[in-house]
Amino acid sequence: MSSEIAPPVSTPSTTPTGRVRRIHPAWPAAAVAFLALVGAAAFRAAPSVLIDPLHDDFGWSRASISAAVSVNLVLYGLTAPFAAALMERFGIRKVVTAALALIALGSGLTVFMTTTWQLVLLWGVLVGLGTGSMALAFVATVTDRWFVARRGLVTGILTAGGAAGQLVFLPVLATLAERYDWQTVSVTVSFAALAVVPLVLLFLRNRPEDVGTTPYGAPADYVRPATPDAPGGAVGRALGVLRSAARTRVFWLLAGTFAICGASTNGLVGTHFVPAAHDHGMPVTAAASLLAVIGIFDLVGTIASGWFTDRFDARKLLGIYYLLRGISLMVLPLLFAQTVHPPMIAFIIFYGLDWVATVPPTVALCRKHFGADGPIVFGWVLASHQIGAGLVAFLAGLVRDRFGGYDAAFFVAGGLCAIAAGMALAIAKSPRR
Repeated sequence: MSSEIAPPVSTPSTTPTGRVRRIHPAWPAAAVAFLALVGAAAFRAAPSVLIDPLHDDFGWSRASISAAVSVNLVLYGLTAPFAAALMERFGIRKVVTAALALIALGSGLTVFMTTTWQLVLLWGVLVGLGTGSMALAFVATVTDRWFVARRGLVTGILTAGGAAGQLVFLPVLATLAERYDWQTVSVTVSFAALAVVPLVLLFLRNRPEDVGTTPYGAPADYVRPATPDAPGGAVGRALGVLRSAARTRVFWLLAGTFAICGASTNGLVGTHFVPAAHDHGMPVTAAASLLAVIGIFDLVGTIASGWFTDRFDARKLLGIYYLLRGISLMVLPLLFAQTVHPPMIAFIIFYGLDWVATVPPTVALCRKHFGADGPIVFGWVLASHQIGAGLVAFLAGLVRDRFGGYDAAFFVAGGLCAIAAGMALAIAKSPRR
């Protein structure tokens, strides 16, 4: 055997000197990715608690403010596939550091804005690009590079971190907005994003090979699949994957279901739950605290979904998740009141368990049907998620301005979720050769 092929390097449980390694480097990498996702989630939590303060301070309509939220959500999705390709070319660490800097810049500069176009530029464009670069395609890239075993579980943990971080920040941001002003919220979020940068630079490595090991759970003879070359760099790679995937039926089914997922979570509940509850007399801090509870139960639900994805048919899991979500949204308008009562708490727990439980099976289906292109394909599927979220964020604000309430938006979203359940079950069980 050649001395250049040392068995310890190929064995994740040992160091190059033969000593047993207690913790595989994949787990610290996942931990830093988790913290980065939580830091980026802070500003994504801000829209829910800032719609009313911005309306009161500047006199801007809720539809105008929701338009900036829509730009943010759409860019969040459209950036994801290009960010995944950039991570292939320049490395995870550089892209994530730049993304956190963009979030901090866009958030910090909002304290100087005076017109709605500045809100769209800062809140919509800069922060949208930053959070999009650390979207769920980042999760898919980390799990693809660092894990062979436990991919579903780790996908669930990282996804839950980003989603739960967004919601758990809400009570803090709502309290700051109520006691001080919305500018304090923007500055706080800016510092939260910057605080994660040193951790990324110090501890997040691009690949297992950088620390002389292989992905967690990889066999001793593991060889990483080659990344196809594409003309035009990262942009060409992302667009080439889209052209190839768009020729398949499964891509459009995944994109359609995930568009409805975004519409019924980030676009509707994530953006408009607090204003909708406030319309019924509930204090903003109480409504924000309910969303934070959703975030806590989301941790349980998404991690469990990752565990289920490693063991059960991802298509059937998606069908169940979307159907249950649709039923819960149909009931929600009947539960709003001035105070928090047991039926509302039951909804929060139920909805929290299903908040982003759809992500692990969707990532698994992208990986199963598209192989090495899976993370970039998921980036494009995520783009549809955010287009759906952005469209509904704007339309729900428009519904509120025109009809004085959100009930119609919740009923329509529930019906769309039922359609998504059928689409998920229509996905082919095995990839076509």
